Amino acid sequence: MRNKFFMAIMLIVLTVIGCSKKEEPKAEAAKPAVKAAHEVTVQEVVQVTTYTYIRVKEGDKEYWMAAPKAEIKEGEVLTYEQAMEMKNFESKDLKKTFETIYFVDKLDSKLGVGTMNQPMKPTITQENIKIEKAAGGITIAQLFANPSAYQNKTVTLKGKVVKLNTGIMGKNWLHIQDGTKSGEDFDLTVTTQDMVAKDQIVTVTGKIVLNKDFGYGYSYKVLLEDAKVQGGKDPHKMMSM
Repeated sequence: MRNKFFMAIMLIVLTVIGCSKKEEPKAEAAKPAVKAAHEVTVQEVVQVTTYTYIRVKEGDKEYWMAAPKAEIKEGEVLTYEQAMEMKNFESKDLKKTFETIYFVDKLDSKLGVGTMNQPMKPTITQENIKIEKAAGGITIAQLFANPSAYQNKTVTLKGKVVKLNTGIMGKNWLHIQDGTKSGEDFDLTVTTQDMVAKDQIVTVTGKIVLNKDFGYGYSYKVLLEDAKVQGGKDPHKMMSM
């Protein structure tokens, strides 16, 4: 009888001990490392005036990219962090429409031979010109001397189109100069839906916005947005990337 009582007590004790043990926490599954950049192999290179077009292969996928003009060779392995996708982009220089193309502001060589670390915004030099101010308008020097005075206001300027890119983010992008400057600022970037041609003298009217950053290298201290253009009438002379 005592043996049966003893066995019952031991069974209760073992049950209590077993229930009091804490379950060991399970180790979390290791998370895969996040890939820091895209890695592509250059299949084809096409150079134009300001940009370099490259057909690349990433894994089993091939696609076209455009980058600031740089010395890139077929077979080179490049990396990049981010790119802007454009659909049905027409290159006037190449007379070619890309169903899909990616614009990138920075490419790095994986092999460490050189680096293409250039902004997409082109380098602009001041031209030796002198253009009379538009009636009721302001000059580029006046704008850059006190940009906050014109913020979110509609202004009119007259200048020469020294550079033109079309169809970027659904807009045409103009660089105009009038021969005036404030400090180191002599060139104004203008976005518009109107058609213009490089080297035309145009009058632009639009809203001034400050410190506009679109990403991908498109960052502007002063920008004239959605301008109406007078003087730009010849679409056949339009130039692009």
